[in-house]
Amino acid sequence: MNKLLIFLIVIVAASCTAGGGYEKAENAQDAGREFIRASLDGDYQKARFYLLQDTTNALLIEKQQRNYEQLNNQEKRARRESSIQPLSIQPVNDSSTTYRYINSYNPRDTTTITIVKQNGDWLVDLKSILSR
Repeated sequence: MNKLLIFLIVIVAASCTAGGGYEKAENAQDAGREFIRASLDGDYQKARFYLLQDTTNALLIEKQQRNYEQLNNQEKRARRESSIQPLSIQPVNDSSTTYRYINSYNPRDTTTITIVKQNGDWLVDLKSILSR
């Protein structure tokens, strides 16, 4: 019985991931889409999973989250129901891609983010919005 319990614990522990069960992006487009969708949905835990981890990005995502939390329920629902409309996805080099998009929630706001490949993972680098 103890062996079975230990086996089950090992299986459960192995199936859990540090990233909250999110799948790593296979490419820059996937990383961008997953990050944007999570942000629009207000799922900032998931958005952080697809975010390049550094101090500036942490501050920027915190600001985004605070702004989201100040929206009323109707605005939050409109964001969740919005669609992402990529305008261009352009590789800069083998480890960096720009992703320019609008969303149907705010179609006049064109946003460009940079997705970088770091240690084999495609991650969004929000610092790029500061220089635009």
